[in-house]
This record gives sequence, C-alpha cells and structure tokens, in this order.
Amino acid sequence: MFDIVVGNLLSPIVLFFVLGLTAAFFKTDLKFPNDLSEALSIYLLIAIGVKGGMELSHYSLAVLVRPIMGGVMLGILIPVVTLLILSSRFMKMDLKNSVALAATYGSVSIVTFGAALAFLEEKSIGYDGFMSALVVIMESPAIIVSLMLLRIAERNTSQKALSLYTIKSLFDKSVLKEGLLGKSVFLLLGSLLIGLVVGESGQPLIESLFVDLYPGILMLFLLNMGIIAGRRLPEIGKQGVRLFLFAVMMPIMWGSLGVLAGSHIGLSVGSATLMGVLAGSSSYIAAPAAMRGSVPEANPSIYLGLSLGVTFPFNLIAGIPLYFYLAQWMN
Repeated sequence: MFDIVVGNLLSPIVLFFVLGLTAAFFKTDLKFPNDLSEALSIYLLIAIGVKGGMELSHYSLAVLVRPIMGGVMLGILIPVVTLLILSSRFMKMDLKNSVALAATYGSVSIVTFGAALAFLEEKSIGYDGFMSALVVIMESPAIIVSLMLLRIAERNTSQKALSLYTIKSLFDKSVLKEGLLGKSVFLLLGSLLIGLVVGESGQPLIESLFVDLYPGILMLFLLNMGIIAGRRLPEIGKQGVRLFLFAVMMPIMWGSLGVLAGSHIGLSVGSATLMGVLAGSSSYIAAPAAMRGSVPEANPSIYLGLSLGVTFPFNLIAGIPLYFYLAQWMN
C-alpha cells in the first residue's frame, strides 16, 4: 500500500497538481484564463465520453446490465445517506447546505476518474471500457435525487411519510432538466453516443486528438485545479474540523463501498478500482453548477471548497491507491 501511494505521488499528474497548490500557497500571479480553463474542461469531458462510447460498442447489453444497475444504485444511495449524516446531531447542517453537499458527494468527478485511468495505465492494469459509460450514468442521479429531496422537504409540510404531493414532486420537470441537461452530462452523453455510433471505424480520426493528447491536457487541467484548490483551502479552515473530517471520511466510506459493489458484481481489479473512484469522488463541475441555480442559498465555499480543497486532493494522492489496494485484496 505504501509503495502504491508513493508511486502515485511521484506521477506527473499528481506533481502538476502539487505545483498548482504550491503556486497558490506562495500567492504567485500564476493563473489560467477563464476561457482556457473552460476549454480544457470541455476537452476532458468529450475525450472520456468518446473513448467510453467506442469501448462500449464492443459489449452486449447482457454484459452491461449489472454494472449499470450498480452505478445507478450507488448514485441514488450515496446522496440519501449523505443527507442523513449531515442532518444528524453530530453535523447539525442546515437543509440547503446539506442538499448541496449530498449532490456534490453523490455525483462524480470526471477529472478524478481520468487520473485513475492514467494510474491504471501506468501500472499496466486492464479495465473494462464500459466503465467510462458509468461516469455518465452516475453523474445525474445524485443531483436529481438531492434536488427532489429538497423539494419534498420544502413542499410537503405534513408529517405523513408519503403524500400525493410528495409523489408529484418526484417528477418536477425543472429538477429533471437540471440533472439531465447540465453541460457536463450533456457533453458526456453526447460524446458517448458519438463514440458508440462510430465505433472502430472512427478510431483513426479520434485517436490522434482524444487519446494521444489526453495525458498532456489532463496535466494542464490539474495544474489549474491545484491553483484553484489552493486558493480555497483558507475557506475550509473557517468551516471547522467536523466538515474537514466529513470531506475525508466520505471518499473512504463511499469509495470502499464502490469497490465492494464492483467486486461483488464480478468486475476486474481495474474496473472495481474505477467503481470505487466514481463512488468516492465528489463533483466540482456538474453538481455545483446545478446547485448555484437551484439552491442559491447554499454556501459555495462549503460544497465547492470541501470538494475541491479536501476531497479532490485526498483522492488524487491517497484515495486512488487505496481503492486499488482494496480491489486487489477483495480479488
């Protein structure tokens, strides 16, 4: 386990992230233009979606049923339990911030997943191509479920466990639209479908842009993420020790559950690791974007600061090796 962590720390991907943290710590004037940062995000979303779609074309529906069901169940379970934890006597988090954190930690980090792919490829560990499709599948449920729970809590003023009004709120069009048509989900799903349609025939054209250049673009993106995360670290200190512990314990708990679920449904070591990464990661693109529009009362420095300032670095440095170690042990 120690060797795996050290090896990950010395990888170019993590070192570029640390370089960004260092730049923020010493308050240098290094920063990425907003347009470039947006372009790098779009590139990563398309690259992972297209590659996932091309790999997905090799599998039958029978092979995909169990992984998809596992991903959807995790996407629903994680935000519900996270919301219960935040509402407990120990955390005492208000409803709006609890919902925002539940959506953030229930959704997935596309960059953490990309870093995990690079980690596995560096160690020559194989994984199933359909795992990229699970990124799309697990991106939306947590956002939709969290917003539905908020609508239920706000609208259902009676003490009844279930009411007609509660059932209607589950099909709120605005909630479904925010979860399914957000930029990240739309790009991932669209790119996935393109890769699925073109299959092997499109590989020569796609490979040069979305495969060969991928590691270099990911390093640039993580350099920028390091700068942003470093500047948000002071915000975390203002929130107290409990939230810091929450941001560390959530990826360990959910990542372990993801690896367990992946191993239980028969995934390989590499694929079970990726299932753990998806379950243990937290969103700082899709979920925060949905929360800013749907729950404006929630404090961005809490849900975005914890996700980007604590959980993302933890997963990048220690989480990915931990999930890989667990997947090896379970197999």
